[in-house]
This record gives sequence, C-alpha cells and structure tokens, in this order.
Amino acid sequence: MKIEDLFKTAVDKNASDLHLIVGMPPVLRIDGNLSAIKGQEKISNKDAEDLIYPILSDKQKEVYLTQKELDLSYEIKNGHRFRVNLHWEKDNLGLVARVISSKIPAMEDIIMPEITYKLLDLTQGLILLTGPTGCGKSTTLAAMINYINSNRSVHIVTLEDPIEFLFKPIKSIVKQRQLHTDIITFQNALIHVLRQDPNVIMVGEMRDLETIAATITLAETGHLVLATLHTHNAAQTIDRIIDIFPSHQQQQIRLQVSMTLKAVISQQLIPKEKGGRIAAREVMINTPAIANLVRENKIAQIKTVIQTSAQEGMITMDQSLINLYNQTLISQETAQSHMSSPEMLN
Repeated sequence: MKIEDLFKTAVDKNASDLHLIVGMPPVLRIDGNLSAIKGQEKISNKDAEDLIYPILSDKQKEVYLTQKELDLSYEIKNGHRFRVNLHWEKDNLGLVARVISSKIPAMEDIIMPEITYKLLDLTQGLILLTGPTGCGKSTTLAAMINYINSNRSVHIVTLEDPIEFLFKPIKSIVKQRQLHTDIITFQNALIHVLRQDPNVIMVGEMRDLETIAATITLAETGHLVLATLHTHNAAQTIDRIIDIFPSHQQQQIRLQVSMTLKAVISQQLIPKEKGGRIAAREVMINTPAIANLVRENKIAQIKTVIQTSAQEGMITMDQSLINLYNQTLISQETAQSHMSSPEMLN
C-alpha cells in the first residue's frame, strides 16, 4: 500500500490522525480513540522508508535525516491536505499525519461564541487561541481568518508551520507564508511583515520568547494579531507569556499585555453523545478589571472575574461544558470528567 492509500483511508474513515509506527500496523485516531487499520500488517523499517521517502523533496529528506524532525503539508489527488510530522523512534522512521478538511468551516459550523464575531471586527490588538495538542485550534483559527476574509477588505498575512488550510481571497488579500520555504524563522518574518502593509496577521504558534515578544509588539503597532499557544486556560496563558521573559522584563511585559491583549479563547475537544467531537470553550475578554489584574500580577483572580462577567461575553470552561450537557450534546459523565468542579453538575 502506498502512503496516498493510507491517507485516503484516513479521510474515508473520518479520522483526525494517521500514525505510522515500525512494528505496528498503521493506526488511525477516530473520535479521539486509536485503532489499527484492519487488514494491514505490521510496518517494517523498510516499509516505512518506502511509504515516507516518496513524499519528500531532496531538500526535505536532507533536513529530516540531519535534524531528525520535519513538519510539512501534503495534498493527495482528491484535494485533501495533511499536516505531516516526521520523526525518529528507536532508530526507526515515524510519521503522524493530521487530516485537514478540504472545506474551511464557517464560524457557525463550529459554534463559536457570539462575542468572537465582535472581536474579529477589531482593527488592532492580540487575540489568543489556546488549548492542548489536537484540540482543533487550527480549524478554529481557520474559521476565524475566513470570517475576516469574507466580511472585511483587508490584507491578511499568515505565518504557518506548515500551511494547513488554503484560503481563497474573498473580500481580502490573503498571503500564506510557510516556515523553511517562505520564511526562515517566525521572529524574522514578524520583524519584516510590518513593511508588507498588513492589517491582520496570523501567527501559527508562539513557541519561544522572541516570537512572543515580536507578536506583542505587532499588536501594539495597530494590527490585529491572531496567535495560538499550548495552554489550557486564560490564567495559564498569561502566566506562560509573562514567565518566558527574564524577571527584570516581566513588569514591562505585564503592562504591554494588559494594553494589547483583547481576548483569550481556550478550547478542548469533547466526545459527543452520538459520536464525533465538539469544542468546549472558555472565553476571557480583557476588560479593565482583567487588565488591572494582569498589571498587578494577580493572575489567580482571573477565573473569578470570568465567572462573574457573562454580560461581557465571558464564560468559564465548566460553564461551557454545562451548556453542552444541557443541550444534550455531551453526557453528564463526559462533562464532569472534563470539569475542574464536577460537583456543579450533581
């Protein structure tokens, strides 16, 4: 079987991910659960080479062999795209491919909170989308970018590793730039993007101090910036941003974040009652009360403000889970297993 056949199987079975592991048959993740593809034999190291190497250019193969890690995007003949991570495991080749939908979902399709529409009409500031790996951040971010593309006449620049969803210009100009092929580093691209007349900038992931610093600066200079972080909630997100800086810079960063941050949307994917998965989301809006807590380093009190600020469009993760349960979209057991205070549903 060729790699394209395995990719097609992943699409046909509505899998989110495909795993190739030497010593095991190909494995799919479907609705959050892993299962081997029936009828497939265990993969040898030679099988892995025969499956993986044909999708790589000579340059990509060189990077993979020397750096032992490689991220790329790949498209099969039917138009479906995949975000592919190549790595090594016990001196064997390994692959994990995330299935990217050929259709960019609308905000309504993924049930985005009403406040999100107002946030995306802003002309400047920083909106952060956070959550663990595999929680659907890329899909949500794509829906947000395409909402802007459909409703505003602006110049959107995306910095991605790798490019996932492909945007077609609707009302906006959309330029998608990929790490290693179009840009050398996120930091370098963020420094030069100011000269490219952008209105909206999407940063695929704020993964280091330099990228975080450059992203905050961009949001200060009159641009709307959307970015992601691997954090679980708003308070942890702000702590992560502040703590990555040296101690002598942290007070200044608190001040910058308090002024430039517009919102933090944290999400997790939850199994639905009748199959499939749905996102539960915590929303924090940077109101004057929140901004004051950030400046004064009282991050632990943010959750309390979110709990009492529903009229501002805020919602806690627990309340989001309760809402999904009340709509019979998820079971009580599922809701409670993802809540920080499960007794709220007793």
